[in-house]
Amino acid sequence: MANTLFIGKDLPDGLAFAEALADSGRQVFCVAKSEADASKFESEKIYATTWNKSSAVSAHSVIIKAETKLESLDEVVFYFDASNFCTQFELDRTEDLSNGIDTMISGFIFSATELLKRIDQRKEKISVLFLVKEYPSKYDMLSSKTSGLVPASTLVSAAQAAFCASAENFSTNVADRDFLSVILAKCAYTNDFYKNEDGIADWVVSAFDSVKAMKNPQTVKQATVWNKVGAKLSTGFSLFK
Repeated sequence: MANTLFIGKDLPDGLAFAEALADSGRQVFCVAKSEADASKFESEKIYATTWNKSSAVSAHSVIIKAETKLESLDEVVFYFDASNFCTQFELDRTEDLSNGIDTMISGFIFSATELLKRIDQRKEKISVLFLVKEYPSKYDMLSSKTSGLVPASTLVSAAQAAFCASAENFSTNVADRDFLSVILAKCAYTNDFYKNEDGIADWVVSAFDSVKAMKNPQTVKQATVWNKVGAKLSTGFSLFK
């Protein structure tokens, strides 16, 4: 049974995804919007805590709490769901900038940075997956055949790009760490899995299992390829961007 830390889609928003991970036999540790939300799901082997996304100390605390509760940490999922963030930051308003940056950029970067520090301390095998469920920007809509969509705000689009850049940089760390594996995954708006959280989670589980089954340590070429959710995990030659 694997122990998984899931960051990026706070409970209860990420409940369907967390439940699908738990149904695969995993114990799952998440972050939640409130203490009340954090205590609701322990019967399903889903545990949670709250955190301050603008604090590196708080990000570190989440990792330690997950290790303590689960007793070990085998997998980490960073999930950027742009469509979910669009409901929170629909308009480009200056009063939303600080909260938006903390929610969609700072929290991910702090937690990824603190995670890498912890990985280097423990030097135990771990798999980290960065998942982005993309949503079209205003620029994307110029050439998109999709009609009737309200494009993502500039803030969400910028945060989505920042998440991808952070994920790509993190993935290069496998070069120096044979105990670390990284999976990059994108789910485009046109993907058949886009509205199926169970399906996305099942693919994540299969991706983790595929990496763990590899006979040799993952190479940088394998780690730095963006995979399409629903497709076979890449072995290093990218056909998808």
